Amino acid sequence: MQNKMEISTIIILALVGIFAGIISGFVGIGGGVIIVPALMYFLGYNQLQGQGVSLMVLAMPVGIFAVINYYKAGNIQFLPAFIIAVGFVFGAYFGSKWALGVDVKKVKIAFGLLMLVMSIKLLFDAQKMKSPNVEENQISSENKP
Repeated sequence: MQNKMEISTIIILALVGIFAGIISGFVGIGGGVIIVPALMYFLGYNQLQGQGVSLMVLAMPVGIFAVINYYKAGNIQFLPAFIIAVGFVFGAYFGSKWALGVDVKKVKIAFGLLMLVMSIKLLFDAQKMKSPNVEENQISSENKP
């Protein structure tokens, strides 16, 4: 990659970060679903370069303010988060070794298929759900631990 960036590239990267942050705070996604495709389509990164940048972003505590908001609303469970984080560390290590040993085209196809399957599943699951009021999704301040 290049050391010196054009202002347009910096602006695109900043907008990708802002959008990914908003979507992450809103629905809990960002890296693979937002950042990787945006880097590929707007800046010409290949699949593995996009994944590398996305993982580097995740290595920093970028979601801390979103976490604080979810904590204040009573929606953080520390033990499950810790267990997932430990699994993620090992999974990410072996997953990256696997991805780097496979043709980038196959990784891109697998990525696209995963997003397609998950999208279809989410759409069907959403159709089955009863729509609760916003107030039912939040814990009032007097009921917080």
